[in-house]
Amino acid sequence: MSTYLLTCTPAHGHVAPLLTIARHLREQGHRVRMLTSARYADRVRAADVEFLPLPPAADVDLDEPDAAFPQRRGLRGPAALRFDMTHLFLRPGPAQYAALREALAEAATDAVLTEPLFVGAALLNELPRTERPPVVALGIFPLGVKSRDTAPFGLGVPPRPGVAGRLRNAALTVVAEKIVFEPVTRVADDVAREAVGAPLSRFFLDWAGGADAVVQFTVPAFEYPRSDLPASVHFVGPLPPTAGEVALPDWWADLDGTRPVVHVTQGTIANDDLTQLVAPTLQALADEDVTVVVSTGGRDVAALGPLPANARAASYLPYADLLPRVDAMVTNGGYGGVQQALGHGIPLVVAGQTEDKVEVSARVGWSGAGINLRTNRPTPAAVRTAVRALLDERGYAERAQELAAAFAAAPGLAGLDAVLSGLEAPERARQN
Repeated sequence: MSTYLLTCTPAHGHVAPLLTIARHLREQGHRVRMLTSARYADRVRAADVEFLPLPPAADVDLDEPDAAFPQRRGLRGPAALRFDMTHLFLRPGPAQYAALREALAEAATDAVLTEPLFVGAALLNELPRTERPPVVALGIFPLGVKSRDTAPFGLGVPPRPGVAGRLRNAALTVVAEKIVFEPVTRVADDVAREAVGAPLSRFFLDWAGGADAVVQFTVPAFEYPRSDLPASVHFVGPLPPTAGEVALPDWWADLDGTRPVVHVTQGTIANDDLTQLVAPTLQALADEDVTVVVSTGGRDVAALGPLPANARAASYLPYADLLPRVDAMVTNGGYGGVQQALGHGIPLVVAGQTEDKVEVSARVGWSGAGINLRTNRPTPAAVRTAVRALLDERGYAERAQELAAAFAAAPGLAGLDAVLSGLEAPERARQN
């Protein structure tokens, strides 16, 4: 039996996939501890995982960041990215690092498993290998490892082949690192100096490329090709969906296969304003010969107002039952939800330009399995045109089905097990 420590920033979209990983490791008989916000203590313990609380200085509520940082409201584009990188992720880094070192001193640990935005783990990774256990980055959002073949992460720019593409990527990298995010780099280096006595050895968003291993939860066919991909990166396929007890709605029999089903969702987090995507989709498809199925991600269905005659809605829906009935999906681009849909061969319309969604959306368009609307708030006309393309042009569904086959062939969490078993055993006497 091994002992693993999982570290996670305080955000539902990060904690949920790490809990899936933690449950799996417990089922394999390992001791598992998880360092994250006290807000998730009950959920961690319910997974039979030992809970370790982040100190207050590191416990930023990333699910409600505007409440913690009112000055964040209204920021857009690079200004919003700089603010979030600085205040939501980097500033808590030293307190995260201190808590992480304390946890490692309390128990001999075979590996630290972390999502890449937990800066405390990035700081730990700066230590010599003899002074720490292996650090494994868990790819729960698109791969951000820097490459000459890709544009900088966060821009949502698909790759361009050949010399011209590499020249473009090099120019964009200089602009991103030396101009747009130069203030963030200065903060990152100050944080690292405070914690470990030296600036970060890599660009903040690329630190995982220097981890002992990166376990990326997708397949190569849904990720940009990189001729210089580090050997430490392992593609294992998507995480399995979380099992949940969700009752079938009383309208379930309406999904009888007599007409195409289009599912629309804004996920479980970015759904406080359903006028961004759900409302335009309802309007766009009201007169189409389809059944529109809405999941509000926990929001009150009444917030949608009167539904078109061809629409059905519920706060939550059992995806294991729903997705096999869906012909096309409209989403704001959450990584997990997109890959669940592709796992069922469902083509996608994506409209997400914030957080990692801009990169997920770009990959959907690049892969050929869907249409990227390149906005957070599409017009009904744009949605209608895109959905009709998915339903009328077989190429999108065929490409989605190819990805589904690749997902089905991937090892999944067994691939994670193989990576962990191949790690060099830590010198436990030196890590305390």
